[in-house]
Amino acid sequence: MDSNNCDFSPMKKHIEDGIHAVIDQLQSNLNVLGNENFCVLGSLEDVKEHLIEIELMAASFYLNCYLSSFTDTYKDLSTSAQQLSQHRHGALIVVERLDSVEPIIQKGTQIGALVTPKLLESIFYPGNPLHDGAVLVRGNELVSAANVLPLTSKNIGGKKLGTRHRAALGISERCDALAIVVSEETGKISFALNGKLYPINNTKPINFGGPQ
Repeated sequence: MDSNNCDFSPMKKHIEDGIHAVIDQLQSNLNVLGNENFCVLGSLEDVKEHLIEIELMAASFYLNCYLSSFTDTYKDLSTSAQQLSQHRHGALIVVERLDSVEPIIQKGTQIGALVTPKLLESIFYPGNPLHDGAVLVRGNELVSAANVLPLTSKNIGGKKLGTRHRAALGISERCDALAIVVSEETGKISFALNGKLYPINNTKPINFGGPQ
């Protein structure tokens, strides 16, 4: 998918404003760098924090873009992820895109129902027999649950990943599917694509409102 065609405003505008603000901060630091009366270390720390905020916001923006061409239910996926995050219910949602994931996964329980937040939240409710595996979304259909995914062997930042995150990366290394992960331990939301894991800014609801 060509992300240049994405127009999820005002999210894109917020990212642009954030980048311009960082550029202005860096230029201000550059202007006073030779002045011994000013120390830019504190300001550079602020720049680093702003860059992290922009990165998280950009991850939300690109998640919108990567999903919107393959499922009309991306708003429902967002709602589900946010609700699961708030309750710290671990979840793993695989959205099939162009490549078929059928030859890669160990198939679980057939569902064959329209994607809805209530359905996803009930599947990943602790104690549900299906909550440990991954659900597979194809188009607007929740195809199956309790699917077993291949696990990656890589570490991120020297840290050992949990099983859900390793599974999300594992499926994304073998096909173009996108995997959304909710951490049971922290409630944080991430998505895996093309063998990389991206944290999402979920301090407030993700804007999946569509182009405006």
